[in-house]
Amino acid sequence: MRLKFLPSFVKRRGRITKKQEQSLKYLPDFSVHTINEVQYELKNFNECCLEIGFGNAGHLVQQAIKNPEILFIGSEVYKSGIGMLVSKIKENDIKNIRIFSDDIRLLLDADPTKTFDSVKIICPDPWPKDRHHKRRLINKDFLNMIHGFIKESGNLYISTDWENYAESIKNLLESEGLFIKSEKIYLEKNNLTKFEQRGEFEGRRVFKFNYERSS
Repeated sequence: MRLKFLPSFVKRRGRITKKQEQSLKYLPDFSVHTINEVQYELKNFNECCLEIGFGNAGHLVQQAIKNPEILFIGSEVYKSGIGMLVSKIKENDIKNIRIFSDDIRLLLDADPTKTFDSVKIICPDPWPKDRHHKRRLINKDFLNMIHGFIKESGNLYISTDWENYAESIKNLLESEGLFIKSEKIYLEKNNLTKFEQRGEFEGRRVFKFNYERSS
């Protein structure tokens, strides 16, 4: 089967605990599959924030608990992280998280609808080897894609702990003119995420980009 998009991740099963495996049985209860379904869920909330690649879900869960009036859409492809998130949703009786468990570009492969007040992409796969840079999620096509789904003056936050990826992101954001630098922070976070912490532990600087959608 031919893929519509060049994969920006290696979809491996990885280590998954029994608890995470059990939690995956409840994934349909919290899933969205289309942007229309996101719009339907949004009727019960004031705002909507999309987090792409939520990892162990620590940041996403913390933000959702603190902001029950905001609908959070968490996108992830790895079963261990998805299972962990479902488990935390059930344990904390969280009502404002929905999950898209596939390549985020499949959700956004639709007519643009201004849906998200913020899109957060925290340490996407850096694909560090030169020959793999074409697989990086953040590129011209992707920025054009998400631009159509972010509300006017909505927030775009990206972080990476790979310097050459940061340079590429910076050049794209400045050259495309779709987003402009912003001092406004959408939902300040006080701690580094797991992946940001790992980058600093391994001696890499975490580069952060906080922008807003231009008209």
